[in-house]
Amino acid sequence: MPTKSQLDERYSRQILFGGIGPKGQSRLGSARVAIVGCGATGSALASLLARAGVGWMRIIDRDYVEASNLQRQLLFDEADALESLPKAIAAQRKLRALNSAIEIDAQVADLTPSNCEDLLEGAHLILDGTDNFETRYLINDFAVERSLPWIYTAAVGSYGVSMNVIPGKTACLACIFPDSPRGVVETCDTSGILNSAVNAVASIAVTEAMKFIVGAEDKLRRTLISLDVWENDRSEISTAHPRSDCRACGGRDFVHLRGTARPHITLCGRNSVQIHERNRPVDFAEMEQRLSPHGSVRHNEFVLKFSREALEMTLFPDGRAIIKGTTDTGVARSLYARFVGS
Repeated sequence: MPTKSQLDERYSRQILFGGIGPKGQSRLGSARVAIVGCGATGSALASLLARAGVGWMRIIDRDYVEASNLQRQLLFDEADALESLPKAIAAQRKLRALNSAIEIDAQVADLTPSNCEDLLEGAHLILDGTDNFETRYLINDFAVERSLPWIYTAAVGSYGVSMNVIPGKTACLACIFPDSPRGVVETCDTSGILNSAVNAVASIAVTEAMKFIVGAEDKLRRTLISLDVWENDRSEISTAHPRSDCRACGGRDFVHLRGTARPHITLCGRNSVQIHERNRPVDFAEMEQRLSPHGSVRHNEFVLKFSREALEMTLFPDGRAIIKGTTDTGVARSLYARFVGS
């Protein structure tokens, strides 16, 4: 563990900045931040916060590292992709190497109504590194219900967007977007993504997170900011006040928090479906024996990968699975039921 003098030297340039100073650095060291999703945006958020000295971070992610992630997901390397490491585990390892003085808690999990209290409890601030509005609405419901601040952040193509949510003081996500986007929605899979767009908007979000942590509330941005790094466009809309007719802020109707089950989700950037299972512990050694006659199988302590024809199943120890090679939930469920159980 580094000594105080070593830490003072490590953060010396940050401490010299008037908005931080010694007191602000101490607050960063005592802060507890949860990052939901550790893909492109989440890994950039986590890297910057770890380097800034945020003392405790929980990384929550349901996915594993692939080669296609390496173009933009800063915490991962080719060895992680080759091993199909869960992103939360790979991120934890890299962040510990970046800063041994902070605590990183990795949670290989999909944030759901049934586990969000356990996963988010104790955080002072929640940061959004997800790729879907369903999870963002769940974060928003939890945060508004608990009066817990969070920061919405997203990126696709050359475009990024971010918004601070301070329950009771600013608009929440449901104030600005009462319903999920309808019709054709751009994704990394359809529109691609520039790593520079991810890092630009993540840097904005981390700056806002640092303002909150050090107590610079008067400096917090009260707008939804969007920028396009390729087209050189930038815009902002006010989020200064909650809407009285908002479902969450005004009505205290937390429909996403009340949910007991979630549908299959097609993941960003892949032709894949996630199968949600609970209370189905999987013995990887036993499963490998069962699956070997039917296709190619390999596993480590974190995931088991089973390939059969054009489909690939990545199975996690809690029974959750990602089926790659289809967006048909029926096909995915059939494969899971046939080889894991229904």
